[in-house]
Amino acid sequence: MPKSQEIIQVGSTKVQFLLEGKDTNNQLCMFEFTVPVGGAMPLTHYHKDFDETAYVIEGCINFLLDGAYIDVPAGESIFIPKGAVHAFYNKTNEPAKALATITPALIGPDFFRESGEVVNAGGPPDLVKLSAVFAKHGLVAVIPNK
Repeated sequence: MPKSQEIIQVGSTKVQFLLEGKDTNNQLCMFEFTVPVGGAMPLTHYHKDFDETAYVIEGCINFLLDGAYIDVPAGESIFIPKGAVHAFYNKTNEPAKALATITPALIGPDFFRESGEVVNAGGPPDLVKLSAVFAKHGLVAVIPNK
């Protein structure tokens, strides 16, 4: 099955779906994501009902997983079980690319499109709006205390 031609921009991160839930009887979805130097997940979060696995294809992605910082270089993977608070960053001097799977396939391109609308609106993202998008798709935002 050919991958989607659509590249979804969420801040500086780009997402391209390879498989959606509709392609796998909702068993899993798979997407590539690229993180430029200095790029990051805009909001720390956890998933209520699905697991995520990320395999780094190029570069190194720095993950925060349940309070621990873990560097995942190309050729290695990280498993993020439902309920694990996490985020990712690219603190290196080169772009990074990873392949992610979500099991079961409870999110899809709409989550990233809607997140992108909030994040790409200009200025700092509206965390309340972004949290609402996350909640709609089964993710729980963990907003830092100010």
